[in-house]
Amino acid sequence: MSKLILNTLLLITLACSSSIYADQSLSAFSDPEMAPDFTLQDMDGVKYQLSDYRGQPVIVNFWATWCPPCREEMPSMERAWNKLKDQGVAMLAINVGEDEDTVFTFLGDYPANFTILLDQSGAISEAWPLKGLPTTFIVSPDGRLVYQAVGGREWDDEQLLEQILALKKQ
Repeated sequence: MSKLILNTLLLITLACSSSIYADQSLSAFSDPEMAPDFTLQDMDGVKYQLSDYRGQPVIVNFWATWCPPCREEMPSMERAWNKLKDQGVAMLAINVGEDEDTVFTFLGDYPANFTILLDQSGAISEAWPLKGLPTTFIVSPDGRLVYQAVGGREWDDEQLLEQILALKKQ
């Protein structure tokens, strides 16, 4: 990813970091479009493709280790995953622009049992409508972008989880 894009994302992230959990809502897309498909690897080299998750809601989080709100929301994502993992919802956290060693070290301090993917080139994050880091998208079972959250959230909040789980019934 170019330095200009990374610097811009850093500035947006820093601007948002003081109010990380001020808004716990998800913003609905007025005209849900298909989520850009991708194939990415985890740190073990296992490939994951978004389209493989059709039929279930998918939480797709874009983050970086240097991002203060990303660091703050990671424990709540793990708690949310513990509530969702047996309920037919997938959670994919896509690290933007960092190498395996950096992400591995970070996960030593912030353990995550959900899927962590690497977008080292930034090509996937550029295909999605990111507005800063962290940005999280909720993909419907039919593959459409239905909600987004720009900035950090407490992902184990019951209202957020209810919105995501409600997509299974549609």
